[in-house]
Amino acid sequence: MSVWDDLDLLLDSPSSLTVTSSARGTVKDKASLQSGGGCVCTEEGHRGHWYDRKDTNRATGRTLVADLEGDTHGDFEDLLVALVTPPAVYDCQEVIKAIKGAGTTESTLTEIFASRSNRQIKALSEAYLAETGRSMIHDLQSEVSGDYGKALLILAEGKRDESTNVDAAKAKADAKALYEAGEKKWGTDEGKFIDILCHRSIPQLRQTLVEYKNISKKTLQESIESEMSGELEKLLVAVVKCVKNVPAYLAERLFKSMKGAGTTESTLIRIITSRSEIDLLDIRAEYKKLFGYTLYSQLESEVSGSFGDTLKQLCGQD
Repeated sequence: MSVWDDLDLLLDSPSSLTVTSSARGTVKDKASLQSGGGCVCTEEGHRGHWYDRKDTNRATGRTLVADLEGDTHGDFEDLLVALVTPPAVYDCQEVIKAIKGAGTTESTLTEIFASRSNRQIKALSEAYLAETGRSMIHDLQSEVSGDYGKALLILAEGKRDESTNVDAAKAKADAKALYEAGEKKWGTDEGKFIDILCHRSIPQLRQTLVEYKNISKKTLQESIESEMSGELEKLLVAVVKCVKNVPAYLAERLFKSMKGAGTTESTLIRIITSRSEIDLLDIRAEYKKLFGYTLYSQLESEVSGSFGDTLKQLCGQD
């Protein structure tokens, strides 16, 4: 049985979207040796990074980011700059890159907005305003459209219900409404899926997933995959996967970034740096469960040089 089909332990499992903790990160806080910044190091204690990317070195008059950009290049530079950039600012820069220029990188937007909590999305939105002087929602509105755009914009508001109480009757009603909007009818009422999946709380949605399988005999993910297509399908499947298990979703994203010809370094950098202080230990565990070998061993065969060494240092061995 796939990890995505197993709903038995779902209702009692913690979620990265509702539990705020750094206990499952590979990077831990350490007291700064200087004032004005916070240093963190990996479990092995070999490398650290400074949070305040705008701090200026008194001797040189340059920022750490400026020095890194001047002394390194390519993927290694991108990785080191990511490490010294506060998480919300880094997410903001990834969103800007995804909507900049010709075409929009929907896969990046889908990953970020499906896997971040309300608190993280609020911090990202504030960083976006500080960085650009514009509202993130306003800029997204001009870049995404259709049902995909509608769903993404709801998620980007960061207003998902945060109640921890589960209404079993409502979960059954929602499951029935989803079944009738998809599997049971000719054509699909995408709006019903968007409304329920983008607004309900994580505990409520988990109960709904269980109720849906009781009614349909298929998982909601299977129904979305058979009823929808394109970017909306990818987004709603990502939402369902993150409701179930954010680390497993991100482990799958890492696997796909290294699969086949070439490696998508930007995805490796984004996930490994952004989750190194949150749940990278869990991502490692899910990766091994899903694919039968460790994330570290896959990195060893896919990335090299200083870039590869630093990624492996952040990942750590199982």
